[in-house]
Amino acid sequence: MPSFKQARDLYRAQKQAKKVQKELRNIHVEAEARGVTVVVSGNLEVVRIEIDPGVPRESIPALAQDAFNRALKKAQIVSAERMQAVMSAMGMPTLEDAGPRGMGS
Repeated sequence: MPSFKQARDLYRAQKQAKKVQKELRNIHVEAEARGVTVVVSGNLEVVRIEIDPGVPRESIPALAQDAFNRALKKAQIVSAERMQAVMSAMGMPTLEDAGPRGMGS
């Protein structure tokens, strides 16, 4: 049975995580692939897609895929960094604390 302190710490962590999720909505990351620009929020939602008129129509799918993938990777990094900061502030272990063994080795 969890102690009162553990329950309180869990509540604080949940509250902080919700705050970070709110902040992530307002963080936008961008990736561009030869005329195709994708903007994604920190919580991995597409904000905007722009395609330069000079981009050949047949190139759009591959360029869009590349821009989406890079934008999503950037957003995941931002999100993970923010969540690690919350976990660290709460005294909870993070992936950095685990070191190489934390990755299942």
